[in-house]
Amino acid sequence: MPTKRVRIDFPISLSEHKKVLKKLGGGERLASAQITELLAQPVYKDVVKTALQKHAQGEELKQYQVELIKLQEHMERTGRKLIILFDGRDASGKGGTIRRVTRYMNSKHYRVVALGKPSEAQQTQMHMKRYIEQFPSAGEIVLFDRSWYNRAMVEPVMGFCRKDQYRQFMETIITFERSLLEDHSTTLIKMYFSVSKEEQARRFEIRKRDPLRRWKLSEVDMQAQELWDKFTDKKYQLLLKTHKPDVPWYVLRSDDKHQVRIEAMKLILRSCPYRGRSRTLDFLPNKKVFISGDQELRSMQAQKRKHGKFQG
Repeated sequence: MPTKRVRIDFPISLSEHKKVLKKLGGGERLASAQITELLAQPVYKDVVKTALQKHAQGEELKQYQVELIKLQEHMERTGRKLIILFDGRDASGKGGTIRRVTRYMNSKHYRVVALGKPSEAQQTQMHMKRYIEQFPSAGEIVLFDRSWYNRAMVEPVMGFCRKDQYRQFMETIITFERSLLEDHSTTLIKMYFSVSKEEQARRFEIRKRDPLRRWKLSEVDMQAQELWDKFTDKKYQLLLKTHKPDVPWYVLRSDDKHQVRIEAMKLILRSCPYRGRSRTLDFLPNKKVFISGDQELRSMQAQKRKHGKFQG
């Protein structure tokens, strides 16, 4: 009986791959003869290519994930504290990067913090209070999936805060961050994930179609494309006012998910000296992905001079 041909769009996810095999009648245990026959067809060569690419990317990440475990063990031994901010537009790859960073870490000594909308009581309190309550203890790493910088981006664009609240935040946050570092045992890393407008739209469309990802679409997501320019203006103000030599921003171009995950790991590992660091692994930044806050500001200023507005 001839093998049934199934049309697939690539790249495909693991779940979609399994569906393909099920449609072929072999489930996940195809006989070797069936596999040989399938691999003769170009469409199934692409399945294998996609799987091999994912495997290779996973192996490349593991080298840095090993180093992250060494870093975590060093933090535990020395009692140092690490705060990592993952900020940026919706669908810019923050959550996926956090999952790869923490995948093999000891869960007893790190926390991922993704605070939702503040309660009525919290809205009457100091903006920073609910973030301060999540700060690390000695030997702990805390990763913020969106941070207090919501007050500088999402809240003013969406009308979730008053103009005076936004202004006060922008005027005082650097003083707060500097005071945070005064104990000389805390490291603060601020990362801004920068996705292009086209790639953000593509990712939103995938979320709409995929029932397993549809929950990710929020009220803000639905308006992100329409409000692109307003978010861009706030990004510029964010870098202009809150990028300082002692508390810098690092901008990561995140259209390529795999590359941005590697660059985020490299940045974390470069920011904190630790014992046993690999002498052969490449820790240098990929300049196509990793951009300093100063560079991004200059780039945005050049865009405005050329096009009359900021581009992204």
